[in-house]
Amino acid sequence: MIQGRRRLGDLLVDAKVITEEQLQDALARKESGERLGDVLIRDHLVTEQTLIEVLEFQLGIPHVSLGQFPIDPDIIQLVPKEIAKRYLLVPLRKEKNKLFIAMADPMDYFAIEEVRMLTGFKVEPCIATKQDIYKTISKYYELQATMDAAMSDLIGDSEDENPDIVADDSPIVVLVNQIISDAVVQGASDIHFDPQDAEFRIRFRIDGVLKTERSLPKSMQNMVIARIKIMGNLNITENRLPQDGRIQIQAQMRAIDLRLSTLPTIYGEKVVMRVLDTKNAQISIEKLGLSQENLTRFQQLIVKPNGIVLITGPTGSGKSSTLSATLNSINNDGLNIITVEDPVEYQLEGVNQIQVKEEIGLTFATGLRSILRQDPDIVMVGEIRDTDTAQIATRASLTGHLVLSTLHTNSAIESIARLKDMGVEPYLITASLEGVVAQRLVRKVCRDCSTDREVTATELAVLREHQLTAMTMKSGRGCSACNNTGYKGRMAIHEVLAINEDMRTAILENKNRSALLTIAANSGFKTLMIDGLEKAIAGSTTVEEILRVVAD
Repeated sequence: MIQGRRRLGDLLVDAKVITEEQLQDALARKESGERLGDVLIRDHLVTEQTLIEVLEFQLGIPHVSLGQFPIDPDIIQLVPKEIAKRYLLVPLRKEKNKLFIAMADPMDYFAIEEVRMLTGFKVEPCIATKQDIYKTISKYYELQATMDAAMSDLIGDSEDENPDIVADDSPIVVLVNQIISDAVVQGASDIHFDPQDAEFRIRFRIDGVLKTERSLPKSMQNMVIARIKIMGNLNITENRLPQDGRIQIQAQMRAIDLRLSTLPTIYGEKVVMRVLDTKNAQISIEKLGLSQENLTRFQQLIVKPNGIVLITGPTGSGKSSTLSATLNSINNDGLNIITVEDPVEYQLEGVNQIQVKEEIGLTFATGLRSILRQDPDIVMVGEIRDTDTAQIATRASLTGHLVLSTLHTNSAIESIARLKDMGVEPYLITASLEGVVAQRLVRKVCRDCSTDREVTATELAVLREHQLTAMTMKSGRGCSACNNTGYKGRMAIHEVLAINEDMRTAILENKNRSALLTIAANSGFKTLMIDGLEKAIAGSTTVEEILRVVAD
């Protein structure tokens, strides 16, 4: 039970987590209605886990992980949804005249008093992370209620089998919106609607890993898919052929773009939504996670007056974000920048962007030919997919244009062989190619539960194999903030290959991959594996994660 009415800032200063000066500075910058804890977390002065530990130790308030706590839906009904969302709290259980509630801020005495007066119970607060509470409110107050309403709507309309999937207040419409909102809150990059034999499964890809969020009754499958198709302006009657579309919505007070793809399967249409947060289009290249050495090398590549710079990696490796950040960094009024993309993922201010439409003959190659008649300074081709596009891009770079593009290869060195496979002559590659950036996304160690530990024998062997060493590593213990995975968020690892004269000579002589790699290493080139291991040594990720993502 809370003893007295001590303030959070005083507790943190007493626990020597922050200084008095840091506290006063945070209080001065705190906006109206903003919690002190949120300011401190935003400025990286404390982690949410540290706040929890201080409150748990100093005030004796127990910490609860809501993801592992069985919650009775009847108990949830004791506190209205509006109160739960306003104060970020969730009722857990009752015991005689006591009601135990999980709170993001257990020192919010107004919230405790309001719940006491509303329910008539003596309130016993517990502390939980904001993320845990958001997810629990969504699951028990919103999504479950919406599912119940949708099922009732389905049963009520069973005679004509035509439930409403258009009206804003329709249960199916609300259900789909809620699923999308939940995905955004949890930081999902993709939403999968997977038809199965006996159920309709919803999965989120979070930090690169798919997890099942919930399963819906099979009877809701067709309605949900039909609603999604309407949102994406797709043909609702066509279920035999794949379709692609785009949805623009507002979620969590920001603009979100959804790339939509449908695919016929034996159990019905599978739908995947790629979640594109428009704030990612505004990031700078300094925030891409490049090491200082790679950042310098990359900045030198993108200010060249002509030539080709390629970004390579598999689908979902962050190539589009890197290209957007690159264009943002070099864009100014004195440049005519034109792009041809499929699809246009991020809309960039001051950049002329073309959407590929193959059904009417507007391909990468035809779009690129037209761009070259528009007096461009910089050309960005979304992807070099075929010989025609590769050869036009090469010749464009030779006529005074800087060409940025992507290529699907596993490493920077392999991009050279890929261009040769596409029919680009070695002498054209050496004359046009200026550099290649290969990248992957790896999970970051959770900041809230990060802990130091000794390097294992396996990790030490991997490090020594790449002429690296370390005595300790960081790893996540697992907490509610990271869904007990030990990882939260993702970062990029890179290799940046600048084509120098020795490399050009080797390409002309058709040297093999091993010879090219040796020449690159002599000029300071670091592979994805080495860049990743160095970031693991720095505590940003783990050796295990690097080995999972990078095949050496």
